Amino acid sequence: MARTGKTLIASRTTRLERDALQIYKGKRVFVTGHTGFKGSWLCAWLNSLGAEVTGYALPPDTKPNLFDALNLEKDIHHIVGDVRDLVALYRALKDSKAEIVFHMAAQPLVRLSYKDPKTTFDTNVGGTVNMFEALRNYGKVRAFVNVTSDKCYDNKEWLWGYRESDPMGGRDPYSASKGCAELVFAAYQQSFFPVDKVKEHGLGLASARAGNVIGGGDWAEDRIVPDCIRALNDGKRPGVRNPAAIRPWQHVLEPLSGYLKLGAALWNDPVQFTGAWNFGPRPENCRSVRDIADAVIKSWGEGSWQDLSSKQSDAVHEAKFLRLCCDKAMTLLKWNSIWDFDTTVRNTTEWYKEFHADDSAAARLCKAQLQAYSASIS
Repeated sequence: MARTGKTLIASRTTRLERDALQIYKGKRVFVTGHTGFKGSWLCAWLNSLGAEVTGYALPPDTKPNLFDALNLEKDIHHIVGDVRDLVALYRALKDSKAEIVFHMAAQPLVRLSYKDPKTTFDTNVGGTVNMFEALRNYGKVRAFVNVTSDKCYDNKEWLWGYRESDPMGGRDPYSASKGCAELVFAAYQQSFFPVDKVKEHGLGLASARAGNVIGGGDWAEDRIVPDCIRALNDGKRPGVRNPAAIRPWQHVLEPLSGYLKLGAALWNDPVQFTGAWNFGPRPENCRSVRDIADAVIKSWGEGSWQDLSSKQSDAVHEAKFLRLCCDKAMTLLKWNSIWDFDTTVRNTTEWYKEFHADDSAAARLCKAQLQAYSASIS
């Protein structure tokens, strides 16, 4: 579909945009997984920066969903396609004439990976292989950001944060698929896009690992915040499966700002910035599931949650503790997590409350939060 103008989010000049993100203006950017929660936020942000965005993904898998709520189809070149289809993926990439690529398409749910491990591996591992094959055959992309997950690490549930050099692993199919995707990234980078031959292949490429992301517009099942919001909006008590588990909570704009800064850095210096990068929240944002449920209910204004940890007949393994060390991004990219835990939860809950009051308000809500986030950086 042809572009018909950019109406979602007005540009705002901030230090972040002046110093790093101005390179996206007029650039052709290809985003896989653009119909998902994070992908929709990313496309809206890229639109505001003046990028020419092509999205490639399956149709949204929830209703409602942020892609439709933002009416993104009219603001980007929207292609329905599956990353497991190499021919279609390559054709879409080539036709887009992309200069920068963000690969975000994935099966993103731990519990679903137990129900359908084959699709999880086919999408998260095979789809990553296909993305690299498309890149290799197209040969004209200058910056590539491969988005995986903090769950790619071999999680020992220790207290300190995982560094980019720590081993990959994964006990559940989802985590294992993300660890495998990182191995695919490393193999292709070293085999076909080595940093000492950048002048020949011309590509800077990085893998980005982020923690538990929350924010307005996520309606996925088996995620604590969307589950809480659905229940509270229906006047019910949210159920919490693992109240004691510790997660690194961050607003969706936090890692997206890291991905965008990373793409810009790769464009300017592919040698220094090729490799793996962590984007996690402040240490004090690593809080229990109990804490996030309490905070969402407090911000919502009423309600209480129920403990389901002893009532699960289909209990599966989920990590109890996970934290990232983000020293590399903080030092070299000058990236920092901005919003504290309370701000993150408040902005998330207020987004949903306003949306449920007026389901045409998604663009206005995203614009306001993106501007508030950008202003906090400037």
